[in-house]
Amino acid sequence: MTENLLSHVVGFTRTLRREGIRVTPGQTAAFARALGEISIFDPVSFYYAAQTTLVNRHEDLPKFSSAFQRYWKGLNLERFLGELLQQTPAPPKKDPRARPGEVGREPQPNGPGETPPQPLVDRALTYAPTEVLRQKRFDQMSEAELEAARKLLYRMVWNPPLRRTRRLGARGHEKIDLRQSLRQSLRHQGEVLQLVWRARKRKPRPIVALADVSGSMERYARMLLHFLYAFSLAQARRGARRVETFTFGTRLTRITRTFQKKSVDAALTEVGREVKDWSGGTRIGACLHTFNHTWAKRVLGQGSIVLIISDGWDQGEPELLAFEMERLQKSCHRLIWLNPLLGTPGYQPLTRGLVAALPYVDDFLPVHNLSSLEKLVEALDQLEV
Repeated sequence: MTENLLSHVVGFTRTLRREGIRVTPGQTAAFARALGEISIFDPVSFYYAAQTTLVNRHEDLPKFSSAFQRYWKGLNLERFLGELLQQTPAPPKKDPRARPGEVGREPQPNGPGETPPQPLVDRALTYAPTEVLRQKRFDQMSEAELEAARKLLYRMVWNPPLRRTRRLGARGHEKIDLRQSLRQSLRHQGEVLQLVWRARKRKPRPIVALADVSGSMERYARMLLHFLYAFSLAQARRGARRVETFTFGTRLTRITRTFQKKSVDAALTEVGREVKDWSGGTRIGACLHTFNHTWAKRVLGQGSIVLIISDGWDQGEPELLAFEMERLQKSCHRLIWLNPLLGTPGYQPLTRGLVAALPYVDDFLPVHNLSSLEKLVEALDQLEV
């Protein structure tokens, strides 16, 4: 690493400290070593190398993102990267055309006393703010962007929806506890000076997810399974039951136990072996019939929330789908249909499967990018207790 780049690394960490973000000398050294392992021309790798080595607390992420943008955009990055290239010049190539990501004139031979030209780098490719990645559709992302989006999934703040139980807790103002009120009155010769109040305890609601893995959902299925795995992991960490997860295409497959693996890669590899109808046809009504008759009594209850993730393309009979949707809607607290195509401009749910199912859906929401998934988590958190 050049001294010029190292000085900017130190300057950036000082900027973070002024913003109130705690950065140790060891983290600064780790960031410098990380830049030696990546290409500084890859804006996504550059950003996440800084974030993963310099940020310790989730609440510091907004301040970090703002400081990162201000500091590196204020450096005149074209000149900065040009100076780095000058210190480690690349061998001349036969093809004089500019490489992808570079703009400017073709290299000209240097005259006597002239300095070598500095390559101009497209400023648009030197910084990729997280907000742009959040708004980009999953089916339009490159492999590098998908990997960055998966990392952001596991950094989301998950608050599972709650339900009120019949048991009363010590805190709250819903119901007077007469027994405790009278017991405390004995300290004052039977005079009730203060009432003791209680409220019903709250526990996380069970979540049941049914994910479409048919051919029409192939562009979204893997990312949405990452979302369900992260959601299930967050539920378990907060003391709630893991998300009951099923896949469906032409048949229904329960993958809840598979998602209990500690490694997401191992879990998804196992899912690929267990799910026999991956990228096949779709018979939503028949799969819901299997769920209602085999699994509903086992996994639904205590105010469950059911998530159906599908684009609605169905090869089965719409009458069967409507009947099973009505039965499922009556068995759960809330039925939410998540459609990745709903985020497409001008899209209308006119397929016969959706026309049959939508009358029994409580919420019809998009899941086409990271922003829509964040809004889904917020909507679940704000559901009525």
